[in-house]
Amino acid sequence: MTKDKFKIHIRNNHWKKGSLPCDLEGEKNSSVPKDLFESKLNKYPEIKNKVKYLVDWDDDNWISSMKDADILLAWDFPTKNLNKIAPNLKWIHIVSAGVNHLYPFDWIKNDLVLTNSSGIHAKKAGEFGLMSILMLQNHMTKIITNQRNKEFVTLLSKPIENKKVLVVGTGSLGGSMIKHISSLGAKVIGVNRRGRKVEGCSKIITYDRIDEVLPEADFLYLAVPETNATKGLINQRRLDTLKTSCGIVNIGRQSVMDYEHLRKKLTKNEISGAILDVFSEEPVNKDSKFWDTPNLIITPHISSDSKGNYIEMVLEKFLKNLKLFIDKKDLIGQVDPNLGY
Repeated sequence: MTKDKFKIHIRNNHWKKGSLPCDLEGEKNSSVPKDLFESKLNKYPEIKNKVKYLVDWDDDNWISSMKDADILLAWDFPTKNLNKIAPNLKWIHIVSAGVNHLYPFDWIKNDLVLTNSSGIHAKKAGEFGLMSILMLQNHMTKIITNQRNKEFVTLLSKPIENKKVLVVGTGSLGGSMIKHISSLGAKVIGVNRRGRKVEGCSKIITYDRIDEVLPEADFLYLAVPETNATKGLINQRRLDTLKTSCGIVNIGRQSVMDYEHLRKKLTKNEISGAILDVFSEEPVNKDSKFWDTPNLIITPHISSDSKGNYIEMVLEKFLKNLKLFIDKKDLIGQVDPNLGY
């Protein structure tokens, strides 16, 4: 028997302390408005009449709506008893690339497909990454610290050519930055799980060989999700193997690096500078020591989000997958629960 219409539950999240989105602007940029969803769906007349949907917020109609939902489009949602609450659920699309907030994945039943929005962040993330590395190369973290201290100090730099950039995580985010920085003559060493070749890298290694290259790095660029393989990857011991002239950027997750040890090294001038876009608790507490750490720039988790059209790009990916779902074909961008991405 052919199903009459597939039901989509669209769950938006109001911003709240300690979670994403972490302010009103973030809420606007990451929410799916009904009129936008309708306008995007109108471009797919072949599937419009095969779906029905509810655009909702947090838990307002969660239980009642999910009992007959086939598809969930959301960022964060309660996973407890999801199989009982939503017995018909076959597919969940996450509006972000990261899915670590949904760990552990023991709630995913065998026939439930999870997809994410990986890839749509690439262009913005690549430009942010290029900016960050060039800022570090030009001593901008030190210059900003000097400005706070009202110190006018000459700090000269050279072009980025032949500098070694160690990029941990060479997927869409890291890969986009690699294309930019390698075009300027930087020597890029890529680190990924399988040793897969990446355009712009002069060398590729796997995670287990990272100790071989850390002491060579002029810049350490982290663009990996939080998984069992990446948690604590850049620990105290590994941070201590970096050159004092090394600059660090993290656009992945805080759990990948020992932030407290990094803070101490920055304070002692044992690391040249750092730009951190991700923290385990966002917004960062006002009494955090990181605010006053020298040679550190804190950015509010903005490295890969495009102003204004982020959700439009998410919906374009979602609707292409929706057509595949209705046609009973494999979906693109599937998350492997065992790997965490």
